[in-house]
Amino acid sequence: MAARISRLITLFFALFICLQAQASLFSPNNSSRFVPVDQAFTFDFNQQGSQLQLSWKVKSGYYLYRQQIHVTPQNAQIAPLNLPAGQPHEDEFYGKSEIYPQDLTIPVTLQQAAKGATISVTYQGCAAAGFCYPPETRTVPLSAVAANSTPPVAHAQPAPTDSLPFSPLWALLIGIGVAFTPCVLPMYPLISGIILGGQRNYSLGRLFALAMVYVQGMALTYTLLGVIVAAAGLRFQAALQHPYVLIGLSALFIILALSMFGLFSLQLPSTLQTRLTLWSNRQQSGSLIGVFLMGALAGLICSPCTTAPLSAILLYIAQSGNLWAGAGTLWLYALGMGLPLVVVTMFGNKLLPKSGPWMQMVKEGFGFVILALPVFLLERILGDIWGLRLWSLLGVAFFAWAFSASLRAHSGKWRVAQIIMLAAALISARPLQDWAFGNNVAQQSVAHLPFSSIASASQLDNALQQAQGRITMVDLYADWCVACKEFEKYTFSDPLVRDQLSKVQLLQANVTANSASDNALLKRLNVLGLPTILFFDATGTEIPDSRVTGFLNAADFRAHLQKLGQ
Repeated sequence: MAARISRLITLFFALFICLQAQASLFSPNNSSRFVPVDQAFTFDFNQQGSQLQLSWKVKSGYYLYRQQIHVTPQNAQIAPLNLPAGQPHEDEFYGKSEIYPQDLTIPVTLQQAAKGATISVTYQGCAAAGFCYPPETRTVPLSAVAANSTPPVAHAQPAPTDSLPFSPLWALLIGIGVAFTPCVLPMYPLISGIILGGQRNYSLGRLFALAMVYVQGMALTYTLLGVIVAAAGLRFQAALQHPYVLIGLSALFIILALSMFGLFSLQLPSTLQTRLTLWSNRQQSGSLIGVFLMGALAGLICSPCTTAPLSAILLYIAQSGNLWAGAGTLWLYALGMGLPLVVVTMFGNKLLPKSGPWMQMVKEGFGFVILALPVFLLERILGDIWGLRLWSLLGVAFFAWAFSASLRAHSGKWRVAQIIMLAAALISARPLQDWAFGNNVAQQSVAHLPFSSIASASQLDNALQQAQGRITMVDLYADWCVACKEFEKYTFSDPLVRDQLSKVQLLQANVTANSASDNALLKRLNVLGLPTILFFDATGTEIPDSRVTGFLNAADFRAHLQKLGQ
């Protein structure tokens, strides 16, 4: 028996070897063993502003030649390529060379690209088995890039959202706070019961899973909303520079804040809210899919207490213009709202604080948070002085409200808090007192440089011709530019800076309105953002490497002026 099995195994291997040999004999000796060039070297590109990434996914067993990669621009200018070092290689076709046997990414800096500009990318590669492809050329379309021949001297200007009153992590805290408002907290035991379907004999892990799935369903609705708003972020930022838009948004948030104080309620129309509620109730309780759908639908049923905070967060997201930040911010907001629900579902409603007047205080406290947004927006139009007065008014109102609320407590331990609130209200009122009694110290403390205003490229040319042998400094300013105001307040007010600029012709272009003439001037000067300060010599030519972009404090700005001989 063993001998028979041995003979069968031998016969099997002999048959296998014969089949392999037959396949080798009848297989055509051509390129069928090799993949097409687009599979061997998968080419892709990605442009972000003036940065272009050229990338190749190199299939295992293949390689690209370093010296055969060429980039030729059409109607564009690029910086010299900086190809990474390759692996040493020698073959009969190219001799000694360098190759890229792995994935490759080459950054290309676009110095200028006209509308409709392209670049031609040529490359060539081979298979290690001894098969080479002819040179390939791909045409890459480019987005327009304005010329910018002078590199930035200072740090980049902070994004507009850097000065916003809160960050994404605040969304988590706001969500937790909203959960304890009178519109939301009493609903958690009811929602928990709907999720469980009247059963509480689930394991602790199952209870946690059901609650978290519900919260993630609710978070999905908010996250999608954040992505949609962030996608329109750039257009929103441009619109947000217009005073009418700032005033309109301020009025909207004041109305939303009044709703938090109980003057009226904001919610979906009752018919739509009823339909969504009925649809949610049809989902199967206790199942993960059904609970997830209930949570997603609950996110659409926006209660009166969540409308105002949600609108404030959406303003933050719209200004950021960042899809990931927009999605993450509202996900954190929904997570914060859902944490008490997780607690109730797992341990019952005994752990929740009892309802009482304190819940209305939480809601009213959010009203003051919402009121901070109009002050933040109107400050861009009214300037620092009026902005300080508005912040002062808001501070007085908040601490007075907190003092009044603390009087409702009969416990003696609140006496210290009452004194602190009263003292804070008096301190916050100082700018209003200065304004009322004519003591405008804050207004007099900022000394302005004697700028001559220009509004167009022609006015700039005329002013440069009248420089009378002096260097000319051109400051591009806008009310919505925070760093521009920092220059005015902290740098241009410095006595040593003013002394160094005493013999310089000072010009300033206010481009707050973002008008056609403003845009033409910015385009003429190749300015991409603010703040930007330019220096021209006595002949009216911009001094090389003298441009300042981004904020500089007084010491750094003085050092920059010294390099220019001032």
